[in-house]
Amino acid sequence: MSFERDPHKPFPHDRLLGALVIRFIPSFVTPNVITWFRFILTPFVLYLLYIEDYGAAVPLFVLTAFTDALDGSMARLRNQVTEWGMLYDPIADKFLIGSVILLVVIEHINPLFGLTIIALEVAIVFGGMIRKRMGLPVMANVVGKIKMFLQFLGVTFLLLAVWSGISLFIPFSIATLCLAIAFAVASLLTYGL
Repeated sequence: MSFERDPHKPFPHDRLLGALVIRFIPSFVTPNVITWFRFILTPFVLYLLYIEDYGAAVPLFVLTAFTDALDGSMARLRNQVTEWGMLYDPIADKFLIGSVILLVVIEHINPLFGLTIIALEVAIVFGGMIRKRMGLPVMANVVGKIKMFLQFLGVTFLLLAVWSGISLFIPFSIATLCLAIAFAVASLLTYGL
């Protein structure tokens, strides 16, 4: 079973985002601009988490993570898929999720757990680089999309637990991140980046 797909072919969520959000975004705002926006916002998210201003950090994290779905959907729906975007979009995602995991998951769950997630992300990046050097395609697939969504959800549950003091969110965070680890292994084996 092949997990590779045409990078121009829309995912099911693309049409929903197109109808609800993308149609309101001016045409001069390209998907690559949104990817750059994610790179720029990530240090602000990290700073707010570092100073423990969760009231600002959690919504900004959610907004920044949302740009991951937005730029890919825009690229596919507007026929603006670029080599730059296919390379740097997943790097921007890993920069956001990886750095938040370093700050929050390692502190509030378990260092080994957080480092396992980071190690898998690094392995996926190196796998993607090797595939690219071999001339093989490096593009988003369903397994990687599910992994990223589970990581976002797991981190969001943990941030909500830390912010609200409701420890019930922590088991949900751990379970979701464990599932994300399984999808990360599958992503590594099926695709690379």
